[in-house]
Amino acid sequence: MGYQNPGREAVVQNINQNGNQTEAIMPMNQGLSNNHGGHELFDAHEVISGITCMLDQYLIYNQHIKDPELKTILQRQSAFVTQTYNTIVESFKTGQDPTIPTQQYEMTQNNDVIYGLKPGQPKKPMQSLNEISDEGISGFMLGQAKSMSSMLAMTALEMTNPVLRRVIADSVPNFIELSYEIFLYQNKHGYYQVPQLAQQDMDQMLTSYTQTNP
Repeated sequence: MGYQNPGREAVVQNINQNGNQTEAIMPMNQGLSNNHGGHELFDAHEVISGITCMLDQYLIYNQHIKDPELKTILQRQSAFVTQTYNTIVESFKTGQDPTIPTQQYEMTQNNDVIYGLKPGQPKKPMQSLNEISDEGISGFMLGQAKSMSSMLAMTALEMTNPVLRRVIADSVPNFIELSYEIFLYQNKHGYYQVPQLAQQDMDQMLTSYTQTNP
C-alpha cells in the first residue's frame, strides 16, 4: 500500500535584480519540520506515547497471566503493535512511505458471542496484588486497546501530512480488531457478559427504520 506524499518539490517565485520573476525548484522536505503542522506534532506524540504505554503494560501483564490462551493473545498482539509502533514512528520522522507499511491484524477467536447474564459475586477493587487474575488482566488489555482505537481515530482527523494521516487511519481497524479479540475471549470465559432486550423490545428497535431511495 503506498502512502507517498505528493508534491515533493515546490516552485518558489523570486524577483531578480532586473525586476523579472524567476522560478526555482526547492524540495519540500528540506527539514523534518516541513512535514508536519504544530497541532499534528502534539497529537502524534500522544499516539506514540499511548502505544508505548500499551506495550509497557503488556510486558508487565505477561508475567502474571495464568491462561496459556490469554498469554498467546497478548504476545501476538504485542508483536503486532510493536510493528505498528515502528511504522508510525518512521512515518512521523520522515513524512514519507514507511519501510514496512501498515499490516492487517487477524485475530484467532471466532465470532460466537454468548448472550445473557449469569449471577455471580459483586466485583470490587483489588486489595492485594495476590488478587490479580486473568479476568482482570484481560479487562486491562481491553481498556487499553479500546482507548487507542479512539485516540487513533481522533488523531487521524487532525493530521496534515498525508502519509502519517493514512498510516494512523489504517491502524484504527487493527486496534478495533485487537479490542474485539479480547472481548470475545472475555465473553467466552464469562468475564464480559452481554445482556439482551426482551424479544418484543428488540423487534421494535430493529424495525424502527426503513430504507429510502438513494
